[in-house]
Amino acid sequence: MTDMEPRWLNGQERAAWLALLSVTTLLPGAIEAPLQQAAKLSLFEYNVLAMLSEADGEALPMSELAARTTASLSRLSHVVKKLQARGLVQRSVHADDARVTEAAITGGGMALIRELAPGHVETVREFVFDQLDGEDVADLARIGRKLVRGLDGAHWTLRPAERS
Repeated sequence: MTDMEPRWLNGQERAAWLALLSVTTLLPGAIEAPLQQAAKLSLFEYNVLAMLSEADGEALPMSELAARTTASLSRLSHVVKKLQARGLVQRSVHADDARVTEAAITGGGMALIRELAPGHVETVREFVFDQLDGEDVADLARIGRKLVRGLDGAHWTLRPAERS
């Protein structure tokens, strides 16, 4: 330990930090509540299904799914096992590499995502985007990318946009 003075937050930094902390505390529960009520899904479980539904072939290697859901492989494996038990996801050996386990959304999982997505998007709009104007949205994206880069410079959201 050094004798250097801590780098205390100034008033503006403290206000920004407390706002960010409040958002990261309040928002997940507000977004998750309708998912729990409608389908007994956590926000993380919904995100797993959403990432699979958007993937080419509606399947991803577990390592890529972990990256896209910002989860450890052990947490993801546990959740995929739960979703598999509900018939929403299936796991299999990757066709091209037997060392790779792949997760795929089932027909039932796709039907559930299609059912839940409109309400989920409306909830996200209500709690996030309806509170912001276009400039705020651009600022949120820019600031969010900066914060993610500082936490995980290889995070999947920082990859160049894939072109179809």
